[in-house]
Amino acid sequence: MKGALPVAAMQSAPRLMGEPLDGFATEVAELLDDHPETRLVVYPELHLFGDELPARERTAALHDAAQPIDGPLVQELKQLAGDLGVWLVPGSICERSESGELFNTALALSPAGELVASYRKIFPWRPFEPYVPGDRFVTFDIEGAGRFGLSICYDAWFPEHSRQLAWMGADVILNLVKTTTVDRRQELVLARANAIVNQTFVLSVNCAGPVGQGKSLLVDPEGTVRVEATSENAAVLTDVLDLGHVERVRRFGTAALNRMWSQFREDDRPLELPMYGGRLDPASWDPSSRRSDS
Repeated sequence: MKGALPVAAMQSAPRLMGEPLDGFATEVAELLDDHPETRLVVYPELHLFGDELPARERTAALHDAAQPIDGPLVQELKQLAGDLGVWLVPGSICERSESGELFNTALALSPAGELVASYRKIFPWRPFEPYVPGDRFVTFDIEGAGRFGLSICYDAWFPEHSRQLAWMGADVILNLVKTTTVDRRQELVLARANAIVNQTFVLSVNCAGPVGQGKSLLVDPEGTVRVEATSENAAVLTDVLDLGHVERVRRFGTAALNRMWSQFREDDRPLELPMYGGRLDPASWDPSSRRSDS
């Protein structure tokens, strides 16, 4: 059976890129003082890469502030997680690859001070974000609890993303968000829908005002909102995830009825999925050109 995991999600405003990590370290330590049983702490997208710049200057600033995955920022974050003895998802960072490409990369750090997972955002919010898309889905395991899938903001709008993480065994999808726009209300629907159709927990943690729209929430595998922030104000969402809930709902069904993961029988005919042909090839992706009778 899966285990229980106390978690804390921080709905807080971004910290300015390039500032010393001391303030962030103090914030995490104070959180753990207030909630000492917490084993996993999660922050919003780009939490350590805030800015007060006009949009036309932001891309250049992000390139200047970006670091390689083995750079000093990640080393400091590894040290922090190890010192505090906690699983830490510090939001995402601006990662500069060896070839100079810019990625929006989520990190998962263990209580041993190790970088156990890094995920490059597959669906950047175009045309507004300057990041190169990642090319792989990422999960990581917390011993005695379960498996966690990493997702960043706009990824949640693509059902293939959540389904792939669930197919890889994710019990919980951590969706790190920096939504500053009015479509946060649609994202709340998506968080519940992705949880329901994949029978996973979904934690959608957004940044607080005045930058973000807030309204973070944690949804269980049947789509019930367990805890939420109802405004854009800074907030801490805490809960104890019963990862055994995922196993139970997949065995007995959502609302004790629907068991999507056991839908197919061995003697069912194969079902072709011509939409992708086995892969998503951006070079041929043009839904507007598809005829309705094709």
